[in-house]
Amino acid sequence: MLRSNKISRSMVLLVAATLSLTACNAGSSTGTNDAEPKTSLTVALTGPPVNLDFTTTAGAAIPQALMANIYQGLVRIDQDGKLQPLLADSWELSEDRKTYTFKLHPGVTFSSGDTFTADDVKFSIERVKSDAWKSSLKNKMNVVKAVTVVGDTEVKVELNQPSNAWLYDMGSPIGAMFDPKGVDALATTPVGTGPFTVSAWKPGDSLELAARTDYWGTAPSLKTATLRYFADATATTNALQSGDVDVVYNMQAPELLSSFKDNKDYQVLEGTSTGKIILSMNNKAAPFNDVRVRQAVMYAVDRKAVMDTAWNGMGTLIGGPVPPSDPYYEDLNDAYPFNPDKARVLLKEAGVENLDITFSVPTRPYATAVSEIVVSQLKDVGINAKIESTEFPAVWLDQVFTKHDYQMSVILAVETRDVLTMFNDPNYYIGFDNSKIKDDAAAADTADEAGYVSGMKKVVKSIVDDAGSDTLFLFPNIVVAKSTVTGIPANAVSTGLDISSMGWK
Repeated sequence: MLRSNKISRSMVLLVAATLSLTACNAGSSTGTNDAEPKTSLTVALTGPPVNLDFTTTAGAAIPQALMANIYQGLVRIDQDGKLQPLLADSWELSEDRKTYTFKLHPGVTFSSGDTFTADDVKFSIERVKSDAWKSSLKNKMNVVKAVTVVGDTEVKVELNQPSNAWLYDMGSPIGAMFDPKGVDALATTPVGTGPFTVSAWKPGDSLELAARTDYWGTAPSLKTATLRYFADATATTNALQSGDVDVVYNMQAPELLSSFKDNKDYQVLEGTSTGKIILSMNNKAAPFNDVRVRQAVMYAVDRKAVMDTAWNGMGTLIGGPVPPSDPYYEDLNDAYPFNPDKARVLLKEAGVENLDITFSVPTRPYATAVSEIVVSQLKDVGINAKIESTEFPAVWLDQVFTKHDYQMSVILAVETRDVLTMFNDPNYYIGFDNSKIKDDAAAADTADEAGYVSGMKKVVKSIVDDAGSDTLFLFPNIVVAKSTVTGIPANAVSTGLDISSMGWK
């Protein structure tokens, strides 16, 4: 017996088509009959990808550029953080909650011209579980026991046990569907089912996308799109004002917003994200292998002052490593109120009243701004933090993330529902001792919906009590663009930046 848990894409497609027609009608009155519609767009971003293979390379830059544009999954995460069908038209979940049966959309092709079938689903999922995948995200696929091809457009995925998290995780990079013939050159030549291909790539500078003429879905209005990468936040706004770029996505200079807000030539979107500014302490290295020192940092840092000073007061104080969009979110701001005296007491108990540490700060605007105020606050309680500027992404990913050669750092963690990725793996760069949470996390994942929520709240509370890291604030998604650009995703609640929805009035 299969319990119907079916989600159909028909209504989604109907609504999308209606919105598309409405947008076309609304825009048809602008311009002249002789005017050629714009079909190209340039988006300014920070943090360029070091290569194009997110299966072997960590970091957000690669999936930001490729997910939704080049690669697609069976499901996708929409702007409200909800799951929607994509390459799968529908799915059913068995009564024991251990087997998913997916009905695939027919007629889907890869950019190589090969037809996407259930065999590719099996290949892609099994590849995540193989040694070919190096990224720590692969652990989210551990729950899969077997993948069985039923037909060209039907596939069964059997789990070892019921999982509340797995299907949602399939909307992340681990759910990307690959062409078996294209995986040998992922670092330079990605092949997917998405609406674009990579037409040119200049490492450290830009990535050019070209719309597919054979795309299986609704064709984007853009024929080409360019992602340009800027190391300096001010340079991005200068590029927008000079006309070199059309959109500044996830703006890194909020203090410059005033020059755009009252200008009719521009639009400013202030959306939300799943990005957490994490003040990470190496739990396996002195002095942060002592919970009292980690807790002292939590009391010493005034998170509101950090957000107000470093990011112009834009963002949300959440008190823990879980954003409000997650079903198990709980406001934990009161767990560590700003209390320098309490911090000094804890440091004295730990025998490190005058402490020198190295603060490895990635070369990102948010990190530079945050680190300056954090250093000042730590100094007030007797922690002398020396800033070590660490080139991002290459050096930071190698030194901090991969080799764990650091004491304290700060990073924007953007992956959706990543609390267990960060804290339920002692080999992750934070080095959190997960012995207190792993059983509770496993029980929550197999529980019913109410048990999942309550169980995960218990897990998160345990992480915060043990001062696994300090979540400074939830990062806002600030977008500044030319006023005539349409379809910009306001919220950064999934990994990829979907260019296909953008266009011009």
